[in-house]
Amino acid sequence: QVQLVESGGGLVQAGGSLRLSCAASGRTFSGYAMGWFRQAPGKGREFAAAISLSGGSTDYASSVKGRFTVSRDNAKNMVFLQMNSLKPEDTAVYYCAASSRGGPTRTGYEFWGQGTQVTVSS
Repeated sequence: QVQLVESGGGLVQAGGSLRLSCAASGRTFSGYAMGWFRQAPGKGREFAAAISLSGGSTDYASSVKGRFTVSRDNAKNMVFLQMNSLKPEDTAVYYCAASSRGGPTRTGYEFWGQGTQVTVSS
């Protein structure tokens, strides 16, 4: 089991920035690829970003590429999502997830956090 707890969400104006954090506990963190997903009101959960075991490879949804940056600190069992140039359409609950696949991957996540709300006002 891997337990994941997100933090860092909040209310921000369009054009602003937020940094989400995800703290992992349980099994060896460096053995999991990590991903960030989001779910907007009335919509399904969608992939946002992912990072490989070592952090050497990343993947981004086209909607966030160039604005969001995913990173990880395996020594601290943490993964981060730096979000810049935020838009109202980025408003969603953001979830981090862990996958035993090598990654970065858009599918196959076994463990999920509870989510953190991000609201971007226009």
